[in-house]
Amino acid sequence: MGNYRKILVAFDGSESSRNALRQAIKLAQVEKSWIKVLAVVPSYEGELDLTGVKNIREVLKGPAAKLLSEAEEIAKAEGATIITGVEQGKAYERIVDVADAENCDLIVMGRRGLHRLERMLMGSVTARVIGHASRDVLVVPRDASIGWKNILLATDGSKYSETALEHAVNFATAYGGELTAISVVDVNDEFYAQAPQLVDQMVEKSKTVLEEAANKAKAAGVKAETFIKEGDVHIKIVELAEEKKVDIIFMGSHGRTGLKRLLMGSVTEKVIGLSHCPVLVVKS
Repeated sequence: MGNYRKILVAFDGSESSRNALRQAIKLAQVEKSWIKVLAVVPSYEGELDLTGVKNIREVLKGPAAKLLSEAEEIAKAEGATIITGVEQGKAYERIVDVADAENCDLIVMGRRGLHRLERMLMGSVTARVIGHASRDVLVVPRDASIGWKNILLATDGSKYSETALEHAVNFATAYGGELTAISVVDVNDEFYAQAPQLVDQMVEKSKTVLEEAANKAKAAGVKAETFIKEGDVHIKIVELAEEKKVDIIFMGSHGRTGLKRLLMGSVTEKVIGLSHCPVLVVKS
């Protein structure tokens, strides 16, 4: 299994976060995990003595308390028990800090967006959480349901992809799933015309990476299928996910990237923004 003993769900009352909570509960029930639901309200930046309100912090937490009440209703309907909490500050900072402070193993967040362009802009909060967190992050589209029967692993042979492979195989083994692995050679026609030998080398490297992934899966008793694609990495990953009707995409990532290496604009963000299924970003 994923060994997710404690799951943190970021909840803002949107339909996407409601679905994220439902899917987190679904995961927690099979993983036998605890769930903490966190609502974050912005810090008050004005002059406290000019507000006419003695306890502005409690006033700010009022809407969050309503959100958490809604979360408790969802949990009750799903037959689950949750822990709730309210924090003040920048959303991504508080989510990451609480996940660390309370030793959560997984952060679950919803993904908004109905239109293609809107989905491409995944959202700065989600992107920053993934960029700064040292914990795995599961991003769930608004209408998606989590599953483990058909897992897609996107790999480039890095140590981060190796960690994602281990997680993918563990889940497939635990839940009787199958693994599809893809490695994308990021080239265009101009690159291919100018350096065909280099492209061939990249393809051979991808073959080796996928063969190793398939061997590890098969050694664990997991059926594995591999694909090499050429083109824009995120597009090829999403296209294969839709073609194979996968339940979830696993992608590897290093730990905290820091301010200079935020996720925005990366392959991971683009895959998350366009995918119709949940994406699990596995941290090394």
